[in-house]
Amino acid sequence: MEHISLAVIGGTGVYKLAQLDDVSSHQVDTRYGTPSGPIRVGTLLGRRVAFLARHGEGHSLPPHKINYRANLAALQQIGATRVLALNTVGGITEHFGPRVLACPDQLIDYTWGRISTLSEEPGSEVLHVDFGHPYTPLLRAKVLAAARVTGVRLHDGGCYGATQGPRLETNAEIARMRRDGCDLVGMTGMPEASLARELGLDYACLAIVANWAAGCGDGDEITMAEVLANVDAASAGLPELVGELARG
Repeated sequence: MEHISLAVIGGTGVYKLAQLDDVSSHQVDTRYGTPSGPIRVGTLLGRRVAFLARHGEGHSLPPHKINYRANLAALQQIGATRVLALNTVGGITEHFGPRVLACPDQLIDYTWGRISTLSEEPGSEVLHVDFGHPYTPLLRAKVLAAARVTGVRLHDGGCYGATQGPRLETNAEIARMRRDGCDLVGMTGMPEASLARELGLDYACLAIVANWAAGCGDGDEITMAEVLANVDAASAGLPELVGELARG
């Protein structure tokens, strides 16, 4: 098993995140089933980095149908110990508008019906993991340090609210989330974070704000072209940041 400096889970475009050398593709089976797609492993700045598309290579899996357990277990099986999650989100509070890149430090889980623990099967060990700080503090600190070194503008902190999807939220749901203390809303943050904790993986999130959440911001309708432009703008510095993080 080779040493993987960093694993990155993201959208379909995650494979285009960096120019990799010596790329290999891994089809991995786990005790929890098969992951969303092949894991691509390549060399980035002298370090081996793994990439996995969370929704599958054709973006065919809705958030509630992703096999989060298999994705994380597969990364662990090929040698990863640190996972950087890229999540496209909506912004709720004033500091988290479109084109912001954030590294949240808290989350609230509004999802339901997803398999959210390794303790699901009969006879499995019952795992009571400490989840007060849902993102690994040391890895978060290294993400923030990598952003400083590479000059990537990154907002430190914020609360990610994970919703069920695939539909977007109502104005009233977002208003409730704001009252609860959420700054960001997305559909894939859980149970990924808690499963990583159960597996003993270091885990941090980079939230890419694509648009204002329902009832937030100026209230103007946004086109898909604008959403994609916002994601591209917020992601512009990710290859350098990921490369620096892989070195650290």
